[in-house]
Amino acid sequence: MLPILRYLSFILLGLMLGLSITLSGKENATPTTHYDLPLLVDVIETIETYYIDKIDRNELIAGAIEGIFNKLDSHSDFLDHEELQTLRKANRGQYFGYGFEIAQEQQLIRIVTPFPRSPAERAGIEAGDIILSLNDKPVTELPTILQEIKAASTGKNSIRMALQQDNGKTYQVTLLPEVISIESVYSQLLDNNIGYIRLLWFQRSSATEMRTLLQRWQAQPLNALVLDLRNNPGGLLEQAVEIADMFLDKGKIVSTQGRFFDSNSDYYASPDVLAGEIPLLVLINKGSASATEVLAGALHENNRATLMGQQSYGKGTVQSLIPTLYSANAVKLTIAKYTTPSGNNIHSKGILPDILFTAEGITEQNNVHIIASGQADSRIIDDIELIQAVSWITQQH
Repeated sequence: MLPILRYLSFILLGLMLGLSITLSGKENATPTTHYDLPLLVDVIETIETYYIDKIDRNELIAGAIEGIFNKLDSHSDFLDHEELQTLRKANRGQYFGYGFEIAQEQQLIRIVTPFPRSPAERAGIEAGDIILSLNDKPVTELPTILQEIKAASTGKNSIRMALQQDNGKTYQVTLLPEVISIESVYSQLLDNNIGYIRLLWFQRSSATEMRTLLQRWQAQPLNALVLDLRNNPGGLLEQAVEIADMFLDKGKIVSTQGRFFDSNSDYYASPDVLAGEIPLLVLINKGSASATEVLAGALHENNRATLMGQQSYGKGTVQSLIPTLYSANAVKLTIAKYTTPSGNNIHSKGILPDILFTAEGITEQNNVHIIASGQADSRIIDDIELIQAVSWITQQH
């Protein structure tokens, strides 16, 4: 027995010596703060060789990629093939999920907007609500909650969320994923020849749908237009620019600035318009974000429209889908910030409307006219803000 123990001790000692030699070799390397790809490969290979549990290399690479995007803003992400296809379907107006968009605001995870006729909207979720927990676990970081939501959606599983409204009231919902069709443009002709357009999302067909609608309405002269951008989370920037151009015959629409030369652009309106003379009122709220703010800012600062509602979300960055060289994946990356025609950076600030809705009453504050939301006759329709918008523009014109 003793010789066997002695033999085992020699093996153990040999392993220890081998390990110490390997480590000492690394310690003798020239110290550097320059991190490059060979270092990352070295770290992965070291973990594969010495870590107590066997870990698949793909798991380590996925963890490294996740760590990289944790260093970036919350709107940048790595999309695998399935996630990429989901995003492309959403840009075409359809996707499978729960029907809400979220973003991180400091340490809070907030709802940017619930999509119309989605599980989220039917459950009573509203723009600005804070997500307190997901499946009974507190949420603090956006990448973690996004990963869990994506996994649940892929598995066609329900999710449980606890949320908090602006007034401090908390509530819980359980959502099941489903195929959600996102209508881009909804229209209605109201009394007194007032056209009402609700733009829900900037997808690939949005500008075409808007052009078709405005061309049809040219045969029936309108007294005014109400453009409803409430709870529109954004979408494709070029669609917002094209739609702004339909209402503007001159002036800057938006400017983008980034480190990559192609991300620096100025967009201007062309002389051709479809609705250049019709009085225009634009409705926005805290769920109006990104490309929506580009459109609202362009119409407002070119003195083409009056803004009414609530202060917008404040997302002043532009993302681009960049395909990877391998495996049909893509990187959704923030490549630029944008500024309004007057050079305003609205990121984390939002756009303040000319006519601000509030529950407190009617006052004047910083040259902004404020209307109490309870003044309208709610017996007409449930949408009090829309009633106010139609009433105001009717009186003005």
